[in-house]
This record gives sequence, C-alpha cells and structure tokens, in this order.
Amino acid sequence: MTGALIAAVAAIFLWWFSTGVILLAVRRADRSGRHLATVVLGLPLLLGGGWAVLVSLQMETLGGVYLGFLGALAVWGWIELAFLAGVITGPMRQDCLPGLSGKPRFFRAFATVAHHELLLTLGLLLLVLVSAGAENQMALATYLILYVARIFAKLNLFFGVPRINLEFIPRRLIHLKSYFRRGPVTLAFPAAITVLTALIAVCAERLWFATSEMTIVGYGLLTTLAALALLEHWLMVIPLPDAKLWRWMLPAPKTMPKEER
Repeated sequence: MTGALIAAVAAIFLWWFSTGVILLAVRRADRSGRHLATVVLGLPLLLGGGWAVLVSLQMETLGGVYLGFLGALAVWGWIELAFLAGVITGPMRQDCLPGLSGKPRFFRAFATVAHHELLLTLGLLLLVLVSAGAENQMALATYLILYVARIFAKLNLFFGVPRINLEFIPRRLIHLKSYFRRGPVTLAFPAAITVLTALIAVCAERLWFATSEMTIVGYGLLTTLAALALLEHWLMVIPLPDAKLWRWMLPAPKTMPKEER
C-alpha cells in the first residue's frame, strides 16, 4: 500500500498548496485592484488543466491517474480563482436585506453565486461528455467529489453552522457575509456528512480490494480528497484554528478606505 500512502500525501499537499496559491493570488489582486488581470493571467491553468484531462482519458497508466487528478484540480482551481476574485460570481452583488427570510432570501443568495454555479455545472457536464467511454475516469471522479462537497458547503453556510471562517473572504465578495448564518446546524449538515462519508466508504472499499498500482493510487487519491472534504465540513462545527494553515503565507489584507467598505 505504499502507492496509496504516497497518493494520500500528494492529495493533502496539493489541497493545501493549491488553496494557498489561490488565496495568495486573490489577496494580491485585492491589494492591487487587478482582479480581472489576475484571472486572465491564470488562464494557462485552465487551458493546461483541460489539456491534462483530455490526454489522461485514454491513459491506463499511473501517470494517467495523476494527470487526470491534476487536470481536474487545475480546471477547478481556475474557476475558484475567477469566483474569489469577484470576476465570475452572480448578478447580485449587494448585502442581504435586513429581515429577509425563506425563499426570497434563498433566491437572493443564489443570485450572488449563480454564474459561478453555472460555470461549475458546465465544467461537470463537459467532463461527463468527454469522459464517456474513456478508459481513465480519474478527472471526472475528482471533479465530481469537489462539486458535491462545494454544493453542500454552500448550503450549510446559508442554512447555518456554528463556525464560519470569514478571515479569507476577498474584498469583492464581502457582501456574501450577510448571507451566511452562524448558528445551530440544520438538516443540511447531517445530509452532507452522510453523503461525504458514503463517498469515503465507497472509495476506501475499492482501494482495499484494488489489485493494480493504477487503481490503488487512483482510489488513494479519491479517498483522501473525500476525507478532506469531510474534514472541511466538520471544521464548520469543531473549533479548530484551520486558518493558520494558510495565514502565514499570505500578505496582510490591505486596509480599505471608508468609502469602499
């Protein structure tokens, strides 16, 4: 199981490092005001990720597994960069109205991220299409885990969780804070935990019975990724200083003039 251990370490490092790089790019864009330029300069990440995904589809090798995993992460990373930089978000960019609740609050909150959700879903559909009949489904599996985890995370932030880390909210997304709800967990939380735990169980079971190095590494990467997604959800409840993982590598946020707040 050496291959699975290496895959787990690789997945954890890539999760930590890629998150830090995106946060760093967005923090610098906030300081310089060059948000669109930052997203445009990041286009090689999207193009390179797309190329890696396409090449990996017919590669039944260890390299193909890692290439598909990295390609999906790169595509996902660029979409997240575009969102956090405030370039691809949604038509609603104002705070939630005081006292708004129920369906009006939900639809207004969805409007703040509608374009981002559409792009994420479009990415998933494209991956489903290009992966149809392919020998290597690693890119699709990776993206699907990220997609499911992100949907549940947003729902829990909207419906309510005890802990919400607001430290890394970018300047152009400050209005999103008004749509988050800090409070007791709702049914969205056990639903997320159940689904993500089931994903881990399926991937771990297939890892346990895997016989080739390719499948061992593949399911090692997917099991770890699903476990990290589950951990991120538990951190909405458990009071651990997770922000310290990236705070040290980021420049201090630029103080906004009063008229920009």
